[in-house]
Amino acid sequence: MTSSNSHDSVKIARALISVSDKTGLVEFARELVGLGVELFSTGGTRIHLEKAGLSVQDVASYTGFPEMMDGRVKTLHPRIFGGILCRRDNPEDIQSARDHEILPIDLVVVNLYPFARTIARPDVNLAMAIENIDIGGPSLVRAAAKNSRFVTIATSPAQYESITHELRKLDGCTSAALRQRLTGEAFEHTAAYDRTIADYFANQACKMDETVAELLTTLPASIELTLRRHQVLRYGENPDQVAGLYEVVGESGPKLTQAVKLHGKELSFNNLLDLNAALTMVSSFSDSACVVLKHNNPCGAAAGGELHHVVHRAMAGDPLSAFGSILAVNQSMDAKTASYLANGNYFIECIIAPGFSPESFEILTTLPKWKNNVRLMRGELIPRDLTRLDMRRVMGGMLVQQADDLRVDTSEWKVVTGDSMDDSLQRELEFAWNMVRFVKSNAIVLVRECSLCGVGAGQMSRVDSVRIAIDKGGDRARGSVLASDAFFPFPDSIEIAAAAGIRAIIQPGGSIKDPEVIAACRVHSIPMIFTGRRHFLH
Repeated sequence: MTSSNSHDSVKIARALISVSDKTGLVEFARELVGLGVELFSTGGTRIHLEKAGLSVQDVASYTGFPEMMDGRVKTLHPRIFGGILCRRDNPEDIQSARDHEILPIDLVVVNLYPFARTIARPDVNLAMAIENIDIGGPSLVRAAAKNSRFVTIATSPAQYESITHELRKLDGCTSAALRQRLTGEAFEHTAAYDRTIADYFANQACKMDETVAELLTTLPASIELTLRRHQVLRYGENPDQVAGLYEVVGESGPKLTQAVKLHGKELSFNNLLDLNAALTMVSSFSDSACVVLKHNNPCGAAAGGELHHVVHRAMAGDPLSAFGSILAVNQSMDAKTASYLANGNYFIECIIAPGFSPESFEILTTLPKWKNNVRLMRGELIPRDLTRLDMRRVMGGMLVQQADDLRVDTSEWKVVTGDSMDDSLQRELEFAWNMVRFVKSNAIVLVRECSLCGVGAGQMSRVDSVRIAIDKGGDRARGSVLASDAFFPFPDSIEIAAAAGIRAIIQPGGSIKDPEVIAACRVHSIPMIFTGRRHFLH
């Protein structure tokens, strides 16, 4: 049997490889062969490695038992599990292995059938989901992790580099520290996998109850979150708070943890909060768009036209508040836009974009006032997803809701003042209505030429939010349109808006004082739309 000098260092002589995700597998297997490791594998994985010119022992030939039942049965055999679970320091285990001609397996490389990806397909049915429930894979992972004193377990291509690094460094061995870390990640991997399957079947069962079927298209019967620490941060919202960034294991789609820092200082807790909000906002536009964010609220935004013009209009929204802001664009940063920013009197903490041209990167990273400070982030835009859940921590639990991702449906809007709306005014109101949902309640935004020019956020009184937005807008308030995330409880806000020269108003409606609010708009000849939808953001 394979032995080690101590329990700290274990020699890898034989590896079992059976994976669904073959990313980086050939390179990893070549490293193993170069270190004298004998490879055993199954079906598709074996063929994949053999096509790359690697010598692989067929598991079916070794066990004397063929794969059967469309691959459902292939590794579930005593000669496989005995080789993994044998305790190398237990004489009875070693004798049993000899009696039954069981070879020791020192490295198990397994990742599981793509169940989560399968059930996310629009054409998935129950039979497809069932066929993507891995049986042998989780069993192999758990067996190797249980015997981690002697066996190394790899469940992700991301782990290959650290394993090969140790094998080179320790003359073909792995350390107890590495095996311990990989063991924790292995059980985390199978736990998340089983949780996904359990949630799927719980939802299937609940859908059979017609009274809850519609609700459960968005809200699962149970939610199990597995969080893996992605990064330790310098501190939290304040210097005396310990903080880190954690990634949700198994969640598909764009993630902030996948955004790449191309340049600049380490990101802070507050930077990451703002980056998440800014990227969400700018992703909501189909036209070219820019959002300038401060403390999770937009202080500038614009859409439509060449990117450098859009950024110029966004930065003009509230130049004072934009100092130390986060800037997000939904197109690749180009040289003309970078030059505009470089030549302006701006201090920006971080810029996030889907990409940066080489010229723009050069401009932004060599500017003396920015080169040591500004962070440049490449981040994937966030598509609208009506199944996405918004979760907020409360003491002892979690509030869960469908994300406020519905597209604007102008066919549901009602012009309650009897006025007509031209196309230009309609575009202004659509922009304003899209932006107000991203502002903390009570929320008021002013928009002019599809650019944010005033924001009133987070006030206990809506009329105070109106006053703040108009104050921020200054002279630009005259001729702008106003959006409110919820209804006006009294006509006093309308009177203030009229005095400031507001051109039109959009709001959900629904107050018992709606007739008085509508009457005030008619007196001042201000067209007003009721959308029938509220956009609270607490």
